[in-house]
Amino acid sequence: MTSVAAPDVQRAVADLRPVLGDRLAVPGDADFAATVRLWNGAVDRTPALVARCHDADEVALAVRVATGCHLPLSVRAGGHDWAGRALREGGLVLDLTGMRTVEVDPAAGTVTVAGGATVADALAAARPYDLVLATGTVRAVGLAGLTLAGGYGPLCGRFGLALDNLLAAEVVLADGRRVTAGPDDDAELYWALRGGGGNLGVVTRLRYRAHRLPAALAGMILFALDEAPAVLCGYRDVLAAAPDELTVMAGFLPGPAGEPLVFVCPTYSGPDLAAGQAAVAALRALGTPLVDQVGPLAYEDVTRMFDGGMTDGNHYLLRTRWLPGLDDAAVEVLVDAARRITSAHSAVALHHFHGAASRVGSADTAFALRTDHLLAEVIAVWTPTDDPGPHREWAERTSAALAAHALPGGYPNLLAPAETDRVRLAYGANYDRLLRAKRRYDPRGVFTAVPTLPPSPGGGPDAGGSAPAPPPRAPSGGG
Repeated sequence: MTSVAAPDVQRAVADLRPVLGDRLAVPGDADFAATVRLWNGAVDRTPALVARCHDADEVALAVRVATGCHLPLSVRAGGHDWAGRALREGGLVLDLTGMRTVEVDPAAGTVTVAGGATVADALAAARPYDLVLATGTVRAVGLAGLTLAGGYGPLCGRFGLALDNLLAAEVVLADGRRVTAGPDDDAELYWALRGGGGNLGVVTRLRYRAHRLPAALAGMILFALDEAPAVLCGYRDVLAAAPDELTVMAGFLPGPAGEPLVFVCPTYSGPDLAAGQAAVAALRALGTPLVDQVGPLAYEDVTRMFDGGMTDGNHYLLRTRWLPGLDDAAVEVLVDAARRITSAHSAVALHHFHGAASRVGSADTAFALRTDHLLAEVIAVWTPTDDPGPHREWAERTSAALAAHALPGGYPNLLAPAETDRVRLAYGANYDRLLRAKRRYDPRGVFTAVPTLPPSPGGGPDAGGSAPAPPPRAPSGGG
């Protein structure tokens, strides 16, 4: 537990209360428990105070107060991180959840969002113009957090990661200065933001390239567990021939009776949806579908497929591996994990990385892994009254078994706080440059709540048809 001096907290309250009023929350306030509650019930942290900011000026003030009062700092935007790094024990939380404005410029083909906007906020605003963003799979995820470390999603093959579509960002730095990062404005910060995580400042505004997409061919196909080996091997073959327009998730979800089911979830985003029917037919032919809900959908409804997949208050632990492909040994590990699953809530998801995302140079953004691969997401879930031991052990055993078939490192948005050894491997040749950026923009190590980088030396861290019914449970969408 972080030790924070009471006089420092009192001084911070005195500095912030005149500006924030009752938007400054402290323990003992009637709404404090609700303010610091996250969807993952396993997160149990009590910040010293929460600054619910409404604009970048308030964010800058809160950053200056935190540093001046020697308070640990964290940022809550979407608050979707499974490890709860949005909440700093004994620290000051910059809560951006009230900053959710979205501006759409159809003529320019851009969407600009405030730092607390979610995938749902952005897609709802863009939908009347038939515009979409490259997002993650879950609507509740904050766009800023999704983007800063990557942003895998259903449009990855055609439009790249979320971070590949970031045109500019407004950032509050550790000293309270407000700057703009883009190709022509602080290009080095712009490079580092696209993959470096929440370690360089507080992003209060983001401008994205938008894409015209009136509808996609998408949905869920479910198979029985005993068909899993054939389905996953066939899935591998479909991916090998997939065009940019086809991105396909797969994995295991709990069925109505609690036994895992195999799922494949295609999204075909080409202009002629009929051209995607052959690919969907190939996925249907992988086994005998128990559920087949693929059809034309507005992209906003594609991201609704996993709504309701997480139950607020349940306990979650995630593990992740990057797989270069699905060889027979990796398929065996995944099927064995599904057969040994310990909870009727747990899941395994495979996110497809290819196409446009793979054609970005490995040094062009801080996100370095630009070869075709699968992001494996192992999601252990249990109720608050369960013994966590078996569920944690299942996730750890599955991750360890996948390690022999995995690439070095792992997706920083999903790595556990203690997996710092894998962080360096994740950035590869970009790590040293990213570390220099950290030292330049945050020399005193103010932002350390999201440990994708170590503290600096001397320093104190998502048309047509109706949406399919949601599956029984869904991946976390860590993006």
